[in-house]
Amino acid sequence: MTRKLAELREYGALEVHGADARAFLHGQLTNDVQNLAEDRARYAGWCSPKGRLLASLLVVPQNDGYLLQLARDLAPAVAKRLSMFVLRAKVKVEDASDRWVQFGAWGDIPGEHLGVTRRESEICVRVGEDRYLIFAPASERTRLAALGTSVGENEWTLEEIRAGRPLITQATQDQFVPQMVNFERLGAVDFQKGCYPGQEIVARAQYRGQVKRRMVRARGSEQLSPGQDLYSDDLPGQPSGTVVNAVAGEALAVVPVAVIENGVALRTAPDAAALEVLTLPSAA
Repeated sequence: MTRKLAELREYGALEVHGADARAFLHGQLTNDVQNLAEDRARYAGWCSPKGRLLASLLVVPQNDGYLLQLARDLAPAVAKRLSMFVLRAKVKVEDASDRWVQFGAWGDIPGEHLGVTRRESEICVRVGEDRYLIFAPASERTRLAALGTSVGENEWTLEEIRAGRPLITQATQDQFVPQMVNFERLGAVDFQKGCYPGQEIVARAQYRGQVKRRMVRARGSEQLSPGQDLYSDDLPGQPSGTVVNAVAGEALAVVPVAVIENGVALRTAPDAAALEVLTLPSAA
């Protein structure tokens, strides 16, 4: 029985469908889509040729194609740019953000992590021990909202931050290779799947140990925001970190590995109080 529901307005959705949708996405994303089962979802990224993340995605099989969850502020541009790579393939990419309503829900749901269940027009994806996503046609918004106690979206976002799951938005697009935001630890990169945009750079970073920045969870008393610069005491006056996602004073941030390994103080400004650096499940 659902205990709490948060309508997720910061997320959008793309529909990718057609006879070649599976092969098309397999050749574009950082993770294996070719072997993705109908009852499973998968995290993935879409990169620039330089290996920087243009979007973080949750890939969900749907009808004759796939539903891709991403930041809503990126959906129109990503749909347009991804469509440019279709060429002669039998694939259609559409920004379907207004056609789908998304809820984050707390409650018991059977199945494994990222397992997909369907009930009439709803698609449910388990993303935590007691949390799951609901995708449904926008016309179902009122009915779904009545199934539980409504809470603010920030409560869901805080859970995602504590789970170590980054969301790439306009403020952070094209800044990070996947490993900087711990994508390989989240199972969002398949290093055996073959080519995709930026694949050589992502692989080189993995096998040559060239990832010099990593994501941490940080907490302070000040409001933090995506794209905000952070400062460390070993580089006085110079920005050395970037906030990825934040709710109030808690955030995911990409910082130099030396800051993590040496316990260097991390601050919102050179003269601000030090942030508390916290553990992430994905780094355990």
